[in-house]
Amino acid sequence: MKHILLAEDDFDFGSILKQYLEIHNYTVTWAKDGKEALGIFTNGQFDICVLDVMMPKMDGFTLAEKIIDFNPEVPFIFLTAKKMKEDKIRGLKLGADDYISKPFEADILVLKLENILKRSRKIILPKEEVISIGNYEFDMINHKLKIEGESQRLTEKETILIQYLWTHKNRMIKREDLLNEVWGSDDFFSGRSMDVFISRLRKYFKQDTSITIESVRGVGLTFNIQ
Repeated sequence: MKHILLAEDDFDFGSILKQYLEIHNYTVTWAKDGKEALGIFTNGQFDICVLDVMMPKMDGFTLAEKIIDFNPEVPFIFLTAKKMKEDKIRGLKLGADDYISKPFEADILVLKLENILKRSRKIILPKEEVISIGNYEFDMINHKLKIEGESQRLTEKETILIQYLWTHKNRMIKREDLLNEVWGSDDFFSGRSMDVFISRLRKYFKQDTSITIESVRGVGLTFNIQ
């Protein structure tokens, strides 16, 4: 059974959501504020986190940042009653696997959880633990990208995305293929999320001019290594 950390301060909603997820064969640990959730996370083992954005003591965005610092491999979804564009962009930049606005149907959340967890199992990394990408060393096991003594820690999704780009280097990658393989769906949220991650990778690889990520309008992109 997959273990979910649910951080939700609304008692009635949290209680119903916990029961619903348990009916669908998930183990759920429920925290009522961000600070409690962080303490639980650092002392447990979780497959995925479902984080409300607006919580007392520590908001969901701050909680997500601390979770990433502690263990970048664990995927997470944001829940929010707010529909502000700025909040969604902030969530995307943090590396959220999805973003659900309240109210929502609980079965939609279950489907999203299943897709994210299935995607994490589906991606198979090369046998090598560390590979060279231009002048960079890509450490897939420890989620790090290194160059000239500098090390960039990666989230799980960044690691998976770089691995996918590497295995499809120097050829056209269709946008829908990349979205379906790495994000599990070709919808608006996934597309915006991908754009944020691609921009981030361009910054990561900027120290080696032989590496470029070029967008091809209306088609997809290429990950080029000279």
